[in-house]
Amino acid sequence: MVKIDLNSDLGESFGPWAMGDDTSMLDIVTSANIACGFHAGDPAGILSVLKEAVARDVVIGAHVGYRDLVGFGRRVMEPSSSELIGDVIYQIGALEGLARAAGTTISYVKPHGALYNTIAKDRRQGADVIAAIKAVNPSLALLVLAGAPIVEQAREAGLKVVCEAFADRAYNSDGSLVNRRIAGAVIHDPELITKRMLRLVREGVVEAVDGSIVPLQADSICVHGDNPAAVQTAKALRDAFEMNNVHLRSFAGVSEG
Repeated sequence: MVKIDLNSDLGESFGPWAMGDDTSMLDIVTSANIACGFHAGDPAGILSVLKEAVARDVVIGAHVGYRDLVGFGRRVMEPSSSELIGDVIYQIGALEGLARAAGTTISYVKPHGALYNTIAKDRRQGADVIAAIKAVNPSLALLVLAGAPIVEQAREAGLKVVCEAFADRAYNSDGSLVNRRIAGAVIHDPELITKRMLRLVREGVVEAVDGSIVPLQADSICVHGDNPAAVQTAKALRDAFEMNNVHLRSFAGVSEG
């Protein structure tokens, strides 16, 4: 039986400004990347989402990002190593405190947005994120882009690495994600997304925007929580996986569908 994790970025609402439908997504996913307050989220909202995740046995990860609330963490930045290490440690620590209050713990770290894409290839910032994780808890897994140089960099540093593919994002021929500024970078059609992800799970490949076939070995699939069709897409994926004997299970080995 084929197994795959389904994750989503949650806890990104801020005060009265709602972002996505976290409750519905938590009924579908097996792992939740919870915002830590730097790119999105506020403590009360994050705690509420954590409690809902606990009630559904969903595995929790720290969704760390650049200190960029206004840009939703999607603007490329160049913090010094001391700044980035400190910021990542701070975010993991904050979420771990809230998680303990909710009766759970953090199992992994997933960088968000521009930080995620930067460390995929930038060895200096990648090393900073790795150093921060090891300083807090070296047993935490690092969830990163499948096929990117950061995978081997983190493994060589001794971290457990989980490789991720994106259900709702278009790929370049080199396995990188198409820049969000380019039309078609975000895919909204649940039927197309389901077809692509079933092929990924079965064959280990995804079709790039130029029509080329990119090999990708992924342990987890992400559906962005801020996509307007997020819940519909995640539900369609889960249903398709169940119909095709693909078992949904968190890579942390706790949740299963």
